[in-house]
Amino acid sequence: SSDLGQISEKMMRFTAIGAAGALMLLSVSTSLMAQRADNQIDPRSVELVKQGRAALAAGNIDGANDALESALAVDPRNREAFIALAEIARSRGLPGKAIRLYCEALSLEPADTAALRGQGEAMVAKGAMERARENLAKIQKLCAKGCSDATQLSAAIAKGPPVVTAQAEPAPGATPSPAAKPN
Repeated sequence: SSDLGQISEKMMRFTAIGAAGALMLLSVSTSLMAQRADNQIDPRSVELVKQGRAALAAGNIDGANDALESALAVDPRNREAFIALAEIARSRGLPGKAIRLYCEALSLEPADTAALRGQGEAMVAKGAMERARENLAKIQKLCAKGCSDATQLSAAIAKGPPVVTAQAEPAPGATPSPAAKPN
């Protein structure tokens, strides 16, 4: 009876150790399968970016936006999709959204000079001149001999943010001031 107890106890120990080992092996192999090199973007995502760029070239901004968002749903590491969506946001006058999208692209590849330039230009549009200059400094460090991204961002910084003028029209429902009433 004591031999049976010892065998049972050893069996339970080996079963627990075996189960723990199997669980560890399973979790390691699963995490390795989920990791792919950064340059191995899902081909479906790459194709959706191509469709988005084509739609953008054809003037179909909404279709381009949909294709690019689908590209990111397929593979959230597709930096080109983030950059294209940021370009759309800038074209729609949404520099804050563009800055965030460029930030996503830069989190995937911090040395992407096109993303740094685009983000810098969006920062200029938002009036964040110091942050735009920081992006320019990063580009200049990456392009020791100078590059078009540095030249373009430098020009945008020199031009400065767009000037916003106040509208002379009264707000809806507002009554004009006595000085504005015709005689």
